[in-house]
Order: sequence, then C-alpha cells, then structure tokens
Amino acid sequence: MFLISSGNVINLCIMKIIDKALVQTIYKERNEISHKGSHGHSLIIAGSYNKMGASLISAKACLRSGTGLLTVLVPKSEKQTVNIYLPEAMLHFREDLIDFSTYNAIAIGPGLEQNEAAQKLVFSVFLIAKSLVIDADALNILAQNQDWFNDLPENSILTPHPKEFDRLFGEHNSEQERRLTAIKKAKEFNCVIVLKGHKTFITNGIDSFENTTGNSGLAKGGSGDALTGMITSFLAQKYTCLEASILGVYLHGLAADITLKTQSKESMLITDVIENIGLAFQKIQE
Repeated sequence: MFLISSGNVINLCIMKIIDKALVQTIYKERNEISHKGSHGHSLIIAGSYNKMGASLISAKACLRSGTGLLTVLVPKSEKQTVNIYLPEAMLHFREDLIDFSTYNAIAIGPGLEQNEAAQKLVFSVFLIAKSLVIDADALNILAQNQDWFNDLPENSILTPHPKEFDRLFGEHNSEQERRLTAIKKAKEFNCVIVLKGHKTFITNGIDSFENTTGNSGLAKGGSGDALTGMITSFLAQKYTCLEASILGVYLHGLAADITLKTQSKESMLITDVIENIGLAFQKIQE
C-alpha cells in the first residue's frame, strides 16, 4: 500500500509485490500432450537497417519464453540476418501484404525507426491488432501522434522507460509522479502500462504491482527488447495482458539475477540473460 499525491488530492493505492508466490499463482504448467499450435503464434514487428539487433533479441527472448510459433516482420533485405541467427523463427517481409488477424499476439517497436513508413505501419497495426505490445520506436511514434490514443486497441501493453513515458504523457519530476500518471492513463485508455525501472511498476489503472527481481546489469541496450519478446510470448499463450506483463517482468529480472552467478553486473549482456530464461522457469516451477 502506498500514498501518491497530485496537487491537494491524495490517493491511497493498493500495490502488490511481484514475488515467486504471486507468479506461481499465475503460471500454468505446459501440457505434456500439447503441440506447437497449443502455445500461440507471436508476431514481432521490429528491426530496420543497422538496427536488427533489437529484432533478434526480442525474437529470441520470445521463443525462449514458450511461444509455439514466431514470425518476425522485417525488411526483405534482412532475410539472411534472421535466418542465420534464429532459424526457429519464420519470416514475413515488410514489403508484402500481411493479415495481422492470424496472430495471437503482436509486438511492435524495437529498432523500428520513426520514419514515415514506420508511422504508417504502427497506425495500421493499431487499427487491426487485438493483443498488442507497444515498445521503443512505436511508443515514440505514438508520442508524436497523441490523437492515436483514440485508436489504441483495448488491453494493449505499453512498456516505456522513464524518458519514453515522459514523451508520452509529459515531464515528471519523480517516479512517484510517473506512477500516479500511469494509473490514471492505464484506466483512461483501458491498457496496461509497464513502467520500466529499478523496481518496474505495472498497472491497469485498478491493480498495481511492483517487481522484486532484476539488477543493474540490465541497465544496458537490448534489455527492454528482450522484455517485449517475453511479454508477447506470454500474451500469445493466452495469459491476460496483466498476467503476461507480470510473468514477463518477473522472469526477465530473475533470469538477470541468475546470470550474476557467471557474470558481473558490468559484464552481463542481454544475450546472457536470455540463455538463463530456462533456469528462471525452473525456479518458479519448484
């Protein structure tokens, strides 16, 4: 429970802590007789010329988190990049027509750039997608087009870091102010906001949560891209948008904590963290 104030108004908010006990009430064991179609089809729209790392990181984290199928939507020129790094992923090219309705969950934004073509793509996804994770350049495009909030699909998941959050909703002087705005905006737009930080804050405007896993080794480029892939994977596996966010944030941080057994906070790479997602799953299955 915590107090947050806006002007002369003080709001009493019930905030739950995201720990192993809470996550175990959400996590569903994988059915032994399931098949790839049982675990959802994720679509990740990410990457661009010279920014394919974001796409690859997000895609691998998505697969490591259990999605049954993954398609990555990239420029045709980057076909070889994805095929070599991640042969488990399927490809669709930006230059071709695509039916977004065939996917169980969609993520858009990491490494996308903010040019005219990217803006058109983001807007078209807003009009069609049902289960959507919005990150990075897609958030910045949304910030530049505030009227698009009217077209934001219900139950979308927005995953801003503090600077992206301020671009979306105005300047804030503290984490407490951002959390107050996050609660207000999540309720207004019927979405989930994952405010990334030292203790990542998740809210749908009614229920709010603070994470307990993770360390400063995640304070490097690519960490948010991996989180986007993980949340998308859980969304495709039919977790609710709030559940998917909680699972993604907790396991992302837990995998980073496990990584400290073989790396330091300085040396840790997000690719190291992704390789420890499996061990993080084992921890919550105990």
